[in-house]
Amino acid sequence: MTATSHFWRGVACALGGATLWGFSGACIQFLGENYAITSSFISFVRAAVAAVLFIAVVLATRREALLSLLGARAARGPLLLFGVGLYLSQITYAISIEYTNAGTATVLQATCTVFVMLFTCLKLRRAPRVPDLIGLVCALAAATLIATQGDWGVIVLPMAGLAWGIVNALSETLYIMAPQRLYGRWDRVTIISCGMVISGIAAALVWAAQAVGSGAGLSSLVPALDAVGWLALIGGVGLLGTFAAFGLFLYGVSLVGSVKGSLLGVAEPAGAMVIAALWLGTAFSGADWAGLILMAAMITLVSLSGAKGERASGATAPPAS
Repeated sequence: MTATSHFWRGVACALGGATLWGFSGACIQFLGENYAITSSFISFVRAAVAAVLFIAVVLATRREALLSLLGARAARGPLLLFGVGLYLSQITYAISIEYTNAGTATVLQATCTVFVMLFTCLKLRRAPRVPDLIGLVCALAAATLIATQGDWGVIVLPMAGLAWGIVNALSETLYIMAPQRLYGRWDRVTIISCGMVISGIAAALVWAAQAVGSGAGLSSLVPALDAVGWLALIGGVGLLGTFAAFGLFLYGVSLVGSVKGSLLGVAEPAGAMVIAALWLGTAFSGADWAGLILMAAMITLVSLSGAKGERASGATAPPAS
C-alpha cells in the first residue's frame, strides 16, 4: 500500500469515527428526552461496552502484540495518559454542558484543534502549514455555526464553564497526542484497545464512587430502561458511538497524524446534525447549511494537503496493523 492510499484510509476512518460520534450524540439526546438517565451512567456503560469489545478482539487476534505492549516499560506512561485522556474527554464534556449549554460546550471542545496544532508545532519547532491554518479556521467556524445556530447570544461563559470547557479540550488533546509515538512501534489496534480498557476502569470507579458518596447502592443508579432504551444505550452509544467511533477515529489519527486527525474530528457536530435531522426530524437551518459548507471546505483542505504531502515524500506506508 502506498503512502497516499494509507493517508486516504486514515481520512476515511477519522471521518467515519467522527460521524459515529454524532450518531452517539443523537442516541444520548433520545435517551435524555425519553428516560431518566444520568451522564455518569451513560459514560460508564459506553466505556465498559467498548472496553469489553476491544479487549475481546485483542485477546482473540493480537495476544502476542498485547503481551509485547504491556511488557514494554516505555509504553506504560503514554498508555496511562491515553486512557485517562479518553475518559476525561467524556466526563468533562458532560460537566462543561452542565455549567454552560450544549452549544457552548461543543464550541469549547472544538478548540482542541488549536491545542493540538500548537503543541505539535512547538514539538517540531516549525510554523503551522497554511492549509492547516485555513482548515482550522473553517473547522472552528463550522462547529460554532452548527452549535450556536449563528446566535452568539447562546454562548454562555461563566468562569467555571470556561474552565471545564478548556479542560475538556485539553483532555481531547491528551488522548490524541499521547499515543502518537507508540504507533510506529506497536500494533495500533492493541494500543487503542488498552487505552479504552483504562478508560473503562476509570469510568467504573467514578460511577461506583458516586454511589458510595450518595449513600445508595449501585442498583439505585441504574435507570429503568425498556428494550428500546437499552438498545439505544448499548448498541447506539456503546457499540457504534464508542467502540466503533473511537476505534475508527483513533486508527485514522494514527495514519494521518495528530493535527489533521484533530481537524477531521471536528466533523462530529456536522454528523450529529445530519443524523438528528434524519432520525429525530430536526430541521436544517441556514446556519447548519453554512456550517456544512465550511466543514466540507475544511475536509477538502486537510485531505488534499495531506495527500499532496504524502505524494511529495515518495514514501511507502508501513504495513497496516
